[in-house]
Amino acid sequence: MRILIYSYNYYPEPIGIAPLMTELAEGLVKRGHQVRVVTAMPNYPERRIYDAYKKKLYLTEYKNGVQIQRSYVWIRPQPNLLDRVLLDASFVVTSFVPALMGWRPDVILATSPSLPVCVPTTVLGWLQNCPVVLNLQDILPEAAIHVGLIKNQLLVKAFTALEKFAYRTATKISVIADGFVENLLNKDVKANKIVQIPNWVDVNFIRPLQRENNSFRADHKLNDKFVVLYSGNIALTQGLETVVKAASKLRHIPDITFVIVGEAQGLQRLQQECQNCGADNVLLLPFQPREKLPEMLAAADVGLVVQKKNVISFNMPSKIQVLLASGRALVASVPDNGTAARAIKQSGGGVVVPPEDPDALAKAILGLYQHPEKVKALGYNSRQFAVEQYSFDQALNNYESLFYTMISDSPAIRSTVVSKQEV
Repeated sequence: MRILIYSYNYYPEPIGIAPLMTELAEGLVKRGHQVRVVTAMPNYPERRIYDAYKKKLYLTEYKNGVQIQRSYVWIRPQPNLLDRVLLDASFVVTSFVPALMGWRPDVILATSPSLPVCVPTTVLGWLQNCPVVLNLQDILPEAAIHVGLIKNQLLVKAFTALEKFAYRTATKISVIADGFVENLLNKDVKANKIVQIPNWVDVNFIRPLQRENNSFRADHKLNDKFVVLYSGNIALTQGLETVVKAASKLRHIPDITFVIVGEAQGLQRLQQECQNCGADNVLLLPFQPREKLPEMLAAADVGLVVQKKNVISFNMPSKIQVLLASGRALVASVPDNGTAARAIKQSGGGVVVPPEDPDALAKAILGLYQHPEKVKALGYNSRQFAVEQYSFDQALNNYESLFYTMISDSPAIRSTVVSKQEV
């Protein structure tokens, strides 16, 4: 098959959708498919185009057999509403040129966010007579409205109309959790249009490693410490201030250290919070190179998942699968009725506490510190659940099967594929 992945985020961006789409593209290539990726110049999470990609309108690269077609986007480090609109608009416009210039795909996979990407992928699907899979990593604009990112009623109406257009024009919609399915069914999306394929984790790359002789622990003077780790985006939906406040409540126990790994801008904000709370047991670190991720995760005794109260129920952070695969106990400060809480409870690998409640978070961490046997049992359950439910091979099989099914359902595309095989 010839597969076009239309994703705003891709390698070398270290977190979020980028590693997932990179693994998917390269995994499909290893199975003999031809894959090209239409994406933006890398800029996340710093919201600055990386130095090696500055002052370029278009750039084509090749990595591990994947053709990567990059285009310029409007990006600002501290975006206001207009900047966010211009970001989406610039990607829609600039990305369509390389998308048209490449070979004709048999199937298109478009990731959302960004939601406006449905416009060029729909047009491309019409022009080249191929099916389009809309892959929902979040449900917009609902999630953005819920946390207050979009308040302008004109924009709310525009994005709501765009959402309906996206669902109506996509051939199939792939979602990452059952909460997404419920949401779409309530919006009158037909059940046979929805396919649930959870996000995955490479369980061979992210795996349980020993805490002893761990270079991350040694480098940051964490040997003999009970390490509570958060690594990921530091944004409105996380509320990492709760973690800092919980840490301040445990600073009388010198064995417990909190480690927060994230982008520089978010760390600066948390540094001020640490000073305000007297949380001198919090270590703030920049993102680590991806190859060091397994060892960093192994340095932790407990991994954190944090959300605010107002995060919409279907939100499912991709860090959950990663933490589970690392074989670590989880403490999740998340809404109890949400998809994230449900997944962690099902795994048997973690403890769920109310969001934005530093006392509850501190109490849960203290309880695990005092009961190392429970930490070990939760970690074992985490790894088992990740291997059984979130393995990359399983997700790859599901996507490959979905693509083949869509091609076989389209006579025009089927005849094209057959003719290619005959040649």
